Amino acid sequence: MSTRVFVSADHGLAVVYFLQSDFAARLLEAGVEVVVLSDDALAERLRQRFGRPGLIFEGLRLPQVRRYFREENHRLQWWLQYFRRAGASNRINLEAVESYIRQVAYEARGKRKALMPLARAGVALLRRSKAARQALVRLQQRFTPHIYDDLFARYRPALVIAATPGWRDDRYLLRDAAAAGIPTAAVIVGWDNSSSYSLPGAPVEHITCWSDIQKQELVLGSDWPPERVHVGGIPSYDGYFLRRWEMPREDYFRLHGLDPERKLIAYACSFITFSPNIQNIEALARLVSEDRLDYPAQLLIRLHPNHFLDHVPRFAREREQIRALAKKMPHVHVVEPVPLGGSLGYYSGEDMPEKSSMMRHADVFTTVYSTMVVETAIHDTPVVSVCIDHPTGWTENFYLPLSQIGGWPTHSRFRASGAGKVVYDEAQLQAALNAYLHDPQGEAEARRAFVARECTYTDGSAGRRTADFFLRLLGQA
Repeated sequence: MSTRVFVSADHGLAVVYFLQSDFAARLLEAGVEVVVLSDDALAERLRQRFGRPGLIFEGLRLPQVRRYFREENHRLQWWLQYFRRAGASNRINLEAVESYIRQVAYEARGKRKALMPLARAGVALLRRSKAARQALVRLQQRFTPHIYDDLFARYRPALVIAATPGWRDDRYLLRDAAAAGIPTAAVIVGWDNSSSYSLPGAPVEHITCWSDIQKQELVLGSDWPPERVHVGGIPSYDGYFLRRWEMPREDYFRLHGLDPERKLIAYACSFITFSPNIQNIEALARLVSEDRLDYPAQLLIRLHPNHFLDHVPRFAREREQIRALAKKMPHVHVVEPVPLGGSLGYYSGEDMPEKSSMMRHADVFTTVYSTMVVETAIHDTPVVSVCIDHPTGWTENFYLPLSQIGGWPTHSRFRASGAGKVVYDEAQLQAALNAYLHDPQGEAEARRAFVARECTYTDGSAGRRTADFFLRLLGQA
């Protein structure tokens, strides 16, 4: 194989995107060797699961990267990261970015808090000035640690592809590549990424995204030249469209001890960084356990990956509240995401059959505007976004009432699509669940249109199409 590419899979969703779609296989078939860089502790495990000729696994050297961030002028690097994320152009909906700014200001202490009013003036300048945004992107290159130079010398990659344009720790890999003269590219893994994370954290020449909607956010919000933004769909969802991961209903119900005679209401915890979910879950549990729906029903709750961050006490407390509730209330069950380990944690992609089966076999799926509203719509299952405000919120941390988040870009698109319902109290929740239990095909046409707008390619071809885009950049197609 004469051509090699580096692929940075620094997140569990990126593992699904690159390795559980046809993306890597298509590159390999075209004669391109793929070097996957991921969590150092998991390289061997990934090799055992996905290894094949031409697919190589290396560590991302995250301990060195994080030490560099801590020790090399940390204060300036922190502020560059803040302005990068806060400073997108005001030509797009910045509701999610504004929530980030409010969170940082709330949590700031000491000198950082005192500087926040001045920082807000800097953000205002960035919002209005393309020249200022471009200068900020260039300034970040000051922090190029040359952590990967030996890997570049060993493998001589023709292209470095990351799961973000430098929004995470991958910024150092991309900066090192740019300094070495190696072409760089990125993909958009998450639904809200193009509207929430703003400017590139490194020089990146090309990017591929899900849809024309995301392309517009990248072009207008982060100054990407339109000709360098490719719309390739979302490879991570190819398995949904092709129904690769679904278990038979009987097997899925047996796995979780569910009653085949009762309707299944599913709930996926979401948005827990900003708000508790327990009030939503308690409302659902009451409706199910007290048989207050028009059909006998049961509740299956999927915990959020952040519920397993034991160093964040409020997340761990809510996890235990949910477990305790399921033990004491009838017809309430809990499913926990499966960890891959290392820094990928519970965002591993290990349980795609679990997720897919939960969405397919639920009679109604509920969450808080999670990306799973898109995933569930792919499965043609009715969706309700449950936005009941908690009486106190996170009392010692920044809190956003769920009734006030409908203006975030992805949330507002779901609301405008008519692909599902949004409820703000228990009575509305009861009515919405009953409506879908009686008419599961309600809003089905709107769900299909929503999926087509957000995902572009609905035939399971996104992995191949995205790989072909990179093959064209390599001159291999």
